[in-house]
Amino acid sequence: MEFFSEENMLEMQIYKELKTVIDPELNINIIDLGLIYNIKYNKGSGIEIEMTLSSKGCPMGDAIMQDIEATLNKRFPGKSPKITLVWEPSWSSDFITAEGRKALGISY
Repeated sequence: MEFFSEENMLEMQIYKELKTVIDPELNINIIDLGLIYNIKYNKGSGIEIEMTLSSKGCPMGDAIMQDIEATLNKRFPGKSPKITLVWEPSWSSDFITAEGRKALGISY
């Protein structure tokens, strides 16, 4: 019995790959920082990432998005990711995972 579709399995792999993308200012991965809102894989449209940045004027935004593209293109050649920046909901430190808080030395 198969519990996950091929798309679900690829989305989980994409999630794992995105944990290797580091925010250069905070030195923490973008998953634990809470910047990724949605990961979708569709055979027809490919990889779709919905994400935010810590602020609209984030100076590292372009570098982070380029790193996402490079990481996913390397792991999933031919499935160029479509990255959509969204600003709602606005990012807050509440989005940082427990693992991310530990890495940043932030307590609850």
